[in-house]
Amino acid sequence: MRCWLKTEEMALEELMQRLNAVSQCADEIMHQDIIPLYAADIQDQLKKQFAYLSGGRGGDGCPVITFPDYPAFSEIPEKEFQNVLTYLTSIPSLRDAGIGFILVIDRRQDKWTSVKASILRIAASFPGNLQLVLVLRPTGFYHRALSDIAFRFNRDEFKMKVPIIMLGSVSELQGYIDKTQLTEDLGGTLDYCHNRWLSRRTAIEGFAQKVKQTAQILQSFGTELAETELPNDVQSTSSLLATHTEKKNKMKEDIRLAVEQGDDILGSITKPVTENPEYKLNQDQLDNQTTVERLLAQLHETESAFDEFWIKHQLKLEQCLRLRNFEQNFREVKAALDTASERLSAFTDVGNSFSHVEHILKDLANFEEKSCEIIAKARMLASEGDDFIQSNHYAVDSIIPKCSELHHLCDAFTTETEQRRNLLNKSLELHGLLEKSMKWCDEGIYLLASQPVDKCQSQDGAESALQEIEKFLDTGAGNKIKELNKIYREYAPILNEDLKEHVQKVYQKQESMEEMFQKRQISLKKLAAKQTRPVQPVAPRPEAFVKSPGTSPCLQREYISNSDSSALRRGNYRRGKSEMTEQHQSRGGSTMDDEENLAVLRQHVINELIETERAYVEELLCVLEGYAAEMDNPLMAHLISPELQNKKDILFGNMEEIYHFHNRIFLRELENYIEYPELVGRCFLDQMEDFQIYEKYCQNKPRSESLWRQFSDSVFFQECQRKLDHKLSLDSYLLKPVQRITKYQLLLKEMLKYSKNCEGAEDLQEALTSILGILKAVNDSMHQIAITGYDGNLNELGKLLMQGSFNVWIDHKKGHSKVKDLARFKPMQRHLFLHEKAVLFCKKREENGEGYEKAPSYSYKHSLNMAAVGITENVKGDAKKFEIWYNAREEVYIIQAPTPEVKATWVNEIRKVLTSQLQACREAIQHRTLEQTQSLPLPASSCASPSRNHIRNTKKMDEKKSDLTSLEGYGTTAAPKYPEKGKGWAKTSHSLDASEENDGWSSAEDPLNSSDAEEEGGGGGGGGEMKLTPGKYTVVTDYEKGVSEEFTVKSGDLVQLIREGEDGHWYVKNLSSGREGWIPANNLLMLIGNSKSAQSLSSSESGTASSTLSTSSSCSDSCNASSTSFSDIKG
Repeated sequence: MRCWLKTEEMALEELMQRLNAVSQCADEIMHQDIIPLYAADIQDQLKKQFAYLSGGRGGDGCPVITFPDYPAFSEIPEKEFQNVLTYLTSIPSLRDAGIGFILVIDRRQDKWTSVKASILRIAASFPGNLQLVLVLRPTGFYHRALSDIAFRFNRDEFKMKVPIIMLGSVSELQGYIDKTQLTEDLGGTLDYCHNRWLSRRTAIEGFAQKVKQTAQILQSFGTELAETELPNDVQSTSSLLATHTEKKNKMKEDIRLAVEQGDDILGSITKPVTENPEYKLNQDQLDNQTTVERLLAQLHETESAFDEFWIKHQLKLEQCLRLRNFEQNFREVKAALDTASERLSAFTDVGNSFSHVEHILKDLANFEEKSCEIIAKARMLASEGDDFIQSNHYAVDSIIPKCSELHHLCDAFTTETEQRRNLLNKSLELHGLLEKSMKWCDEGIYLLASQPVDKCQSQDGAESALQEIEKFLDTGAGNKIKELNKIYREYAPILNEDLKEHVQKVYQKQESMEEMFQKRQISLKKLAAKQTRPVQPVAPRPEAFVKSPGTSPCLQREYISNSDSSALRRGNYRRGKSEMTEQHQSRGGSTMDDEENLAVLRQHVINELIETERAYVEELLCVLEGYAAEMDNPLMAHLISPELQNKKDILFGNMEEIYHFHNRIFLRELENYIEYPELVGRCFLDQMEDFQIYEKYCQNKPRSESLWRQFSDSVFFQECQRKLDHKLSLDSYLLKPVQRITKYQLLLKEMLKYSKNCEGAEDLQEALTSILGILKAVNDSMHQIAITGYDGNLNELGKLLMQGSFNVWIDHKKGHSKVKDLARFKPMQRHLFLHEKAVLFCKKREENGEGYEKAPSYSYKHSLNMAAVGITENVKGDAKKFEIWYNAREEVYIIQAPTPEVKATWVNEIRKVLTSQLQACREAIQHRTLEQTQSLPLPASSCASPSRNHIRNTKKMDEKKSDLTSLEGYGTTAAPKYPEKGKGWAKTSHSLDASEENDGWSSAEDPLNSSDAEEEGGGGGGGGEMKLTPGKYTVVTDYEKGVSEEFTVKSGDLVQLIREGEDGHWYVKNLSSGREGWIPANNLLMLIGNSKSAQSLSSSESGTASSTLSTSSSCSDSCNASSTSFSDIKG
């Protein structure tokens, strides 16, 4: 390791030295070590071109600096003048500059006074050595003569150590400098462009700076690489190697781009020669070429130095990565070896029978076979470490001990395994010997017990029995234990107390059996030798010894093993049966076994449902007690930040309500169905209304999550989590209710799949549908709460039925033609919310934020009252479009759904709303008519929006009663009489022109804003003004601005119109509060006018006919009537 660090330090030091040399060399090449001035710094000054270095040379190679005719020469600031001269004199090589410069001062168009001032200024400021000064004097006769005279008499004023030669023409100039070394303005042929020269100088100097910067950047990068500490894990090391490689590649790319830049500059310099081989570069061009070539050489040297350093650094990182992999593998292998060693140490049992030892040996062989892979991996890893050592890895000191440990562990494990196997083999040998001895003893005892006593009374019988005994005793040589002490010595390593006791018992049994044989032999010998009187041999008592040969411990062990194998076979049989059952079920079999299996599956689902429900309740209780309750704990108050205090309701929402519902009601009800899982759908249906509490929880979830993100690092939450010993933070548990409500539908689907032919299948299907409806309502409500800009209360619009995004076109009947045309071609993206009482148009905003805050927001635009809405189901040319029209098609909204299926769903839902409104109004009319015939002739209350239960009951009544008018049949019925003219509120139905071929559904518009109602009222002689009559009415809008400040009415109140005042006011009694007061008639009209006094629903079959079904009611003090009419409009 130390050797490697020393090597790395040497590599870094070498890199620094080489790169420093490159930087210094770049400065020397550009003469920046003497005059640190760049063309880019004085570019504006050089562009003035009051002096330039054309590249021409004198006879002895002196560089020529030309001062062209520059009228504003005297106005040049001294600083700029010095900068330009200093820069120009720094460009030629030191050798050429050392010879001296030739100055050509062109003043042919100038005056002598300016010539004199120019020469004096140049003489005073020129920073280099001068070889010769050539002045082209003014060409005018006067100034020329004056210059000759003045120069003669004022020669001493020009304090130059070189001769100043006054020339009258460029031909004289060519006598001093060759024509090829002069520019065209001086009569020469030298190709010079000042802008090109300036651009090239800027490029060369920029390239030189690039070379120097590259060297400096590589110095810093090399230092960074060398000083980076090596990580201690594989992932970090791999990441570091990738990062450094990426940076290295970027540096290489920068060097490549710099080389391309230098090659481009060099190519531009040598381009004339490339295009024309006879072209000769002037000395300045040759110097530029040499400069660029030297800079390129330095750049290549920089790249070479960095590549050499990178190879060493990369080798270090790769070795480090291999080392970290080796260390990680070492830890894994060592842990596996330790585990294997622990398992091997568990093989301490030497067995209690021959079969037991065989079983242990088999287990040991299996274990050894599995361990071979670990041992092989360990030996391979050790070999890999040895390779590291051989390749002079920088961490040899760390690798050698690990390799030694691996070798030691492998050898120790192998040795220990061999020792265990030898001991077990020894134990197997001993148990084999003991079982042979026991078997021999059992056979001997059986022999003694089986010898017939009566046959032994004779001499022949006694001799025969004696021979049998002797023959049997001869077999004992290979079966019996000869010396007990020898057994103890030979099997001492495996003899534990139990086994030693077993050996002693076997030996004692053997001795007892041999003693019995000896006694029998003595008796039989006496009988065989002499029989003076009958002898009755007594058979040995067999109660302690007479056993069947099959009762030995060995056979008992085998019996147990066979029992185990039988149990195993039974388990396999069950598994096979289960698999066969699944196959039968997948084929749809209906046998009794399939029914039993389905019952088992149903029981599994109900068990999972109840178990997860219990766990869910426990988790909720844990959160409420461990977090929510602790927020009110005074002992924890110091851990809660002030901003978090009093925010418990936001953080936890109505979790406590959810907990009480599940703990007190739902879980207990579920447990009642554990024996009848197929009926569990009824449990869900009975509690379905209570599941609405999840909607409130989910609506609060965005606020809860936002609050959690602000305070997730709070010490309070960390302390609560520590006390509860939770691995997950609070936000995971706050998500549990959302996860749980979505889990029910999955379990119900599973239960329904296994209960299709059961009694409760319908309830399960209905429960599944209801749960999915709740999930949809929750999802819709999450969108609804994102609506912004709506001034009213969204809850007053009734239940949210649908929501989705559409393309919308708007057509206004009274709008400007251009606006209407524009509306047809430019759709708006709108998100529609369909409620029971209104449809809202919103604009979807972009999503932002995190988590729940990423949900979109909806900016409210406008809404339509469903009481004044109609629909056209089909729009020509597009199966995805339908129309929603308002106020007798004054406004038509063309809606384009994403798919025809979405359109059909929305049209059906809107049709249901309009149908329910019509049905509710019909029932209200019938109820009012019944009241008018049985009570005082007071007007009945106008029909209000039906409740949800009432609508459902109404639908059921429609299904059962055949005498009600069918909305789909459009049958003809005699039209009742219309109300009398000028009395009550009248309403006509709106039917579409047949030429439009529309399928329209509509509920009635408000009579107070309907143009059709006004026309009808006008036709009846009542003028356009709607009149009120005394009676009972239902208020649909709050009113708090009455004449009496104490008199107010609320939506839903029942009011009695008592009398009409003279000043346009009505005296009203609020039957709900008992208060009375005056209300302006126009306000009263608005308050009760929105109640559905009239409803209409129109529909037509597509393409052939259109039918209109309308109902109207009138309220009058003297006459009350209701009418229903059907009219067919042929298409």
